[in-house]
Amino acid sequence: MTTLPRSARSPLALVGFLAAVAAVAVVGSLAATQSRTVYNGLVQPAWAPPSWLFGPVWTVLYVLIAVSGWLFWRASGTRGEFAWYAVGLVLNAAWTPLFFAAGAYTLALVEIVVLDVVVAGTLLVFRRRSKPAAALQLPYLAWTLFATALNAAIVVLNP
Repeated sequence: MTTLPRSARSPLALVGFLAAVAAVAVVGSLAATQSRTVYNGLVQPAWAPPSWLFGPVWTVLYVLIAVSGWLFWRASGTRGEFAWYAVGLVLNAAWTPLFFAAGAYTLALVEIVVLDVVVAGTLLVFRRRSKPAAALQLPYLAWTLFATALNAAIVVLNP
């Protein structure tokens, strides 16, 4: 059996990263079938975005997350370094079921704070080998920090 050189495998790897991130998105969408109803039924801060905005934002973010992982892989990231990325995907997948399906807003807040730390750690680890991979994590970190603030506001406003 002939092994393809890394350069030839690179586009296939991107498909793999897109598939992995799509799996996270599917978990979120399955757990969020009532998300619009739940979200609109909560007391929200004045700065809360409309529910329709989350889908487009997450679509863009998921593509950036996948491309970021792929660029880091191309830069020969190690398994230990990739653990940050993998843990981030797992935490990302876990937040939506906690918040929307379980209604566990406080637990979701704790979980997203951990996600913030992991995304920041991923960004720092990625920066060592690939500045573009790290840069693609910045919008993700910004959005999760915003989502953390929104989650915290919802916990306070919906005792």
